[in-house]
Amino acid sequence: RLKPLNRLQVILPHLKMSNQTDSTAEVLLEKRGCAGVITLNRPKALNALNFSMIQQIYPQLKTWEQDPETFLIIIKGTGGKAFCAGGDIRAITEAGKVGDKLTEDFFRGEYRLNNAVGTCKKPYVALIDGITMGGGVGVSVHGHFRVATEKTLFAMPETAIGLFPDVGGGYFLPRLKGKIGYYLALTGCRLKGRDVLKAGIATHFVESGKLPALEKDLIALKSPSKENVADLLNSYQSTIDQEKEFVLDEHMEKINSIFSANSMEEIVKKLKQDGSPFAIKQLETINKMSPTSLKLTLRQLKEGASMSLQDVLRMEYRLSQACMKGHDFYEGVRAVLIDKDQSPRWKPPALEEVSDEFVDNCFKPLGDNDLKL
Repeated sequence: RLKPLNRLQVILPHLKMSNQTDSTAEVLLEKRGCAGVITLNRPKALNALNFSMIQQIYPQLKTWEQDPETFLIIIKGTGGKAFCAGGDIRAITEAGKVGDKLTEDFFRGEYRLNNAVGTCKKPYVALIDGITMGGGVGVSVHGHFRVATEKTLFAMPETAIGLFPDVGGGYFLPRLKGKIGYYLALTGCRLKGRDVLKAGIATHFVESGKLPALEKDLIALKSPSKENVADLLNSYQSTIDQEKEFVLDEHMEKINSIFSANSMEEIVKKLKQDGSPFAIKQLETINKMSPTSLKLTLRQLKEGASMSLQDVLRMEYRLSQACMKGHDFYEGVRAVLIDKDQSPRWKPPALEEVSDEFVDNCFKPLGDNDLKL
């Protein structure tokens, strides 16, 4: 039998962790085998990230990164529907309306977490099973490994709510092949399943039903290197839908030529000139988006294409604060999430009315208030 003191030493670490593994907690942080496991646990809210979750994940990620006994980090969601459907937009909206500091703190915390994922020295494996949008993309896409399944639904739908594809979107989107990232960012187009891998957003494609076994095998690895983790993930790769062509393949030529235009007005003009069913559909979509968001997004991606992740996140923080002070974000959230009438009244209502001077101002440094990474 264990001596009482020894027993206490065995139990204590578990007690320290137990508040984190309480099944009602919004995020579970557990050390299992060789891995630190982050479980986003707000299934009713599709695991959307709120401020308290961000505040818990960041220090734990940093601790695991330094811990010689932790060899990899796994992040996943509960509930079977979503990995993480985004950030807690409603809370930010409420805060913005009353001038609460959450509009600064949330983005600052979220972008610091995105940077921690992007700079993590330990292999970082995101199991992006189900809906993965906005904030969910931010805590997965910058890591070493992103495992998509047939249930994965990826999108960056921010231009529809008067925002822009943040969380480092300005870094990864322009780096996707051709102009696919520009297209996804401006239209909010959704990609499903294997297409998420084919677009270069995921690194692996595994059947959803095999994820528990994959996780178990990852946790059981003995002091694995990044190569060991990669080998294991490769051994789980599924061949389902492998022969199916990428959903955007037939449109890639058009996407590359139209979305390489220098301004939003020019993109719209090219879509009109093209006149194909595909072009008309994109035109209809773009016409629903916030004109301000579209202009900010196009410039964000053009600048982000040659920036480091850190510089992109600093730029995006400036843009987030400009959006918090503007009109379209609150109107977009009202129309899409609150009243759900899907008829936002954007100000200004037309691309031509969003001046270059206004856009320039949104990108200006914030002095002492700039994001520090």
